[in-house]
Amino acid sequence: MSAAPEAAGDGGVAIVGAGPAGLMAAQALAERGHAVVIFERMPSPARKFLLAGRGGLNLTHSEPQHAFLARYGETPELLAKAITSFMPQHLRDWSDTLGEPTFVGSSGRVFPKSFKASPLARAWLARLAGMGVTLKTRHRFIGFDGPDGLVFETPEGEQRIRPAATLLALGGASWARLGSDGAWTGPLSKAGVAISPLAPSNVGCEIGWSETFRERFAGAPLKRIALACGDMIQRGEAVVTETGLEGGAVYALSRPLREQLAGAGAAQLVADLRPDLSVDEIAAKLTRAGESKRSDTLSNRLRKALALDPVAIGLLREAHGVDLPRAPEALAAAIKAAPLTVTGLRPMDRAISSAGGVAFPAIDDAFMLKARPGTFIAGEMLDWEAPTGGYLLQACFATGVAAGEGIAAWLKARESA
Repeated sequence: MSAAPEAAGDGGVAIVGAGPAGLMAAQALAERGHAVVIFERMPSPARKFLLAGRGGLNLTHSEPQHAFLARYGETPELLAKAITSFMPQHLRDWSDTLGEPTFVGSSGRVFPKSFKASPLARAWLARLAGMGVTLKTRHRFIGFDGPDGLVFETPEGEQRIRPAATLLALGGASWARLGSDGAWTGPLSKAGVAISPLAPSNVGCEIGWSETFRERFAGAPLKRIALACGDMIQRGEAVVTETGLEGGAVYALSRPLREQLAGAGAAQLVADLRPDLSVDEIAAKLTRAGESKRSDTLSNRLRKALALDPVAIGLLREAHGVDLPRAPEALAAAIKAAPLTVTGLRPMDRAISSAGGVAFPAIDDAFMLKARPGTFIAGEMLDWEAPTGGYLLQACFATGVAAGEGIAAWLKARESA
């Protein structure tokens, strides 16, 4: 992108943060003829986006709209409106225009055919540059200057600008090394903006394993299981760590685990080691296995009858004790509900995303701060959370589009006044 003059942003639109939300808002505004300058604290843009795509960029998900929106929990009406206005198919169409067609994987997740984030990011940044959008890196937002000014820390010293409108898209707090450290909560709180406390989301949990289980199974995968916390149940996989569990099945339960921990200081995670079978079906299989070869050890019966591997059997003993019930019905019930006590969540710097942020009542229908007219918010700065699987990026893209359109409408209304 082109180099910017010293006072870049004065009189135009300033976007603070060069992640998906900020870049998408920049495109929406540039398409409407607005002068846009993006200010990014890191030496290069879209670092978290690029890192997220290192193992295969999961852009969004293909499931039906009602199921998709349910992934955001009690979705704030404004967030649901933004997502339904810019749905996964819109995102796929947009990616296609950048020369990066997408495909739906076996799990329903959507990926670019290149499977990488870097080609998409390069094409996107080139498009924005061609539209006249300016990027200024190494500009760290440190506060406001009066009702419409911004203050940045730069290699050349402190700089102040007065844009016609501002979008803050600074991310959450879970990727400090990539620029998302949540430091923006200070200036916004001073400006009277209501902020829900930031907390780790899509994060592993801590469980006090026995020394034997930890030494034997740390690093082992738990496949085709279901985990439950309260009323929420999540099928998937997890990995045993020295301190607890990691993996998609755990990450999706971050919210109820966090809520239980906050209320009681501990939480219960219940593992179903054969979610595809009922208690009666498991009991029947165990009965047949016991009748066919009575000399088998219990571990062999579990392996042969139910295809439980050593780590699953170890987890079963960890939950219920070394002396498991012998009666098929009681053992089947134990396999379907292995309780684990969660003592905490991993810290923020181990989380994929963060919960909390600017409360939705603090913004209007255009994503503008009520306490600071002309300043808009998008992306993970807002108080929402979602599991991995494409839902995080989709909401960032969608709120970026919505905020960009909100800025354009607000500027038009001011010109007409």
